[in-house]
Amino acid sequence: MRFSNEAKDLHEQSTVIDLHGDTLMWMKRGYDFFRRHRRTPFSAVLSHIDEPRMRMGGLTAQVFGLVTQPFGLGSAFRSASHQVELLHGAALAHPDRLRVVTEAADILAASRAGARAGLLGLEGVHALEGDLENLSRLAARGLRLCGLSHFSKNPAAHPAIGWGRDDRRGLTPFGEAIIDRCHDLGVVVDLAHINRMGFLEAARRSRDPVVVSHTGVCGVTDIRRNIDDEQIRAVADTGGVVGIIFAFNFVGGYAIDRVVSHIEHTVRVGGEDCAALGSDFDGAIVPVRGLSDAADLPNLTAALLERGLRPEVIQKVLGGNVMRVLEAVPQRVYEAS
Repeated sequence: MRFSNEAKDLHEQSTVIDLHGDTLMWMKRGYDFFRRHRRTPFSAVLSHIDEPRMRMGGLTAQVFGLVTQPFGLGSAFRSASHQVELLHGAALAHPDRLRVVTEAADILAASRAGARAGLLGLEGVHALEGDLENLSRLAARGLRLCGLSHFSKNPAAHPAIGWGRDDRRGLTPFGEAIIDRCHDLGVVVDLAHINRMGFLEAARRSRDPVVVSHTGVCGVTDIRRNIDDEQIRAVADTGGVVGIIFAFNFVGGYAIDRVVSHIEHTVRVGGEDCAALGSDFDGAIVPVRGLSDAADLPNLTAALLERGLRPEVIQKVLGGNVMRVLEAVPQRVYEAS
């Protein structure tokens, strides 16, 4: 995609943060994060993020999801902990290229040093195995986002889609306790994947800004996994952000303009402080054309400019809004390596 000098300069001057990528799921299987991977037929569903393409695309910071299976085949907490240590190990091996961070100031410091920043987000509290202390243990190793649900019911909540879906039930007492513990630890509550009732209850209960790390919006593409205008406003009321996904089926088409439409709708409903990026790269998705991997992120800046969004709003969407949330919810227990 060709883009103007204005778009190039704006992108280079921006802090760019993606709220959700599943790269650690593949690093468990030997994926080399520090090698540039070429696009292949399989790149439609994986191999979207690596450090060289983060650098090419101006991606300042990536939130890496901790993905675990919920069906009792081994310890989900052990799997999550292993992925945490994978990211820390990668950063220790290449400190000039990657830093594990928790704070907005540390993202900027990493960028000034020429390194990419990595943050950690839990995708579903089934990984806690019913123990709040496991949340504290992950927070001590840098957990920054805590997703209440994934594709299955768990002791805290029910999913928007997936096994055990129940639209009539909201948060359990354990789910409420998790939100309270997140506040104590300085971990941001993530409402991706949770059903609508639980979503709205969690937004009301949280004393801090919440995020939706990766989603589309029903005002553009009305599917069950996307969120509606009331949910957008509920997030905005907390001072939180909605990360817009790049998956074609969520945004309703293969054109990059579909992602722009979801961002634009989020800004219209929730305000310019509410929209963010939540690609879901490496999460077995097929991204829209023009956003095939992390290297393509300047194309989104160009498309947002072409749609008429003001440069200062685009900078908020690219990363400024996430930085504000991180500043509003300081992490309190991180034990840096």
